[in-house]
Amino acid sequence: MSQRALIELLHGKGAHADPIACVEDLSAELAARQVAGFPHSIGQLVFHMNYWMDYELRRIRGERPAYPEHASESWPAAASPADELEWNRLRKHLAAVLADFAVLANSSMEEIQRQIETVHEGDKKVAGTLEAVLWQMVAHNSYHAGQIAVIRRVLGAWPPRGGGDTW
Repeated sequence: MSQRALIELLHGKGAHADPIACVEDLSAELAARQVAGFPHSIGQLVFHMNYWMDYELRRIRGERPAYPEHASESWPAAASPADELEWNRLRKHLAAVLADFAVLANSSMEEIQRQIETVHEGDKKVAGTLEAVLWQMVAHNSYHAGQIAVIRRVLGAWPPRGGGDTW
């Protein structure tokens, strides 16, 4: 796949929901609301997306972030967001890390093929180039942006102001 497709998918083009559009017009109250049958709020999903993008950015920069012992460590310990201030911080961080990934997706072919050091045994089981990490983030974010879209539908808050499929 092309770098252009990678950048487009980071921003939710095509059949993917735009993660930023999914959250930009949502109040903290709705973002914190839990819906029956789903374990996480929209705010918790954004926290989780930010967590893993931060983790991967650190790996890409050559740092060795600690891999969580349990998946629960990549989710907030309490209801989230607690207020508008926290919600604004989560949304701004989401936009910032997505922008960081878009810059990386525009890297030279040599850089795109650079091996990223493994930090966890599980990393050794999958492709370890920068390109592979970027595609993993696209898939991860698309999965969770889809969950956000469904939660918004259940809450009667779909489509977002920025647009989204309604069928």
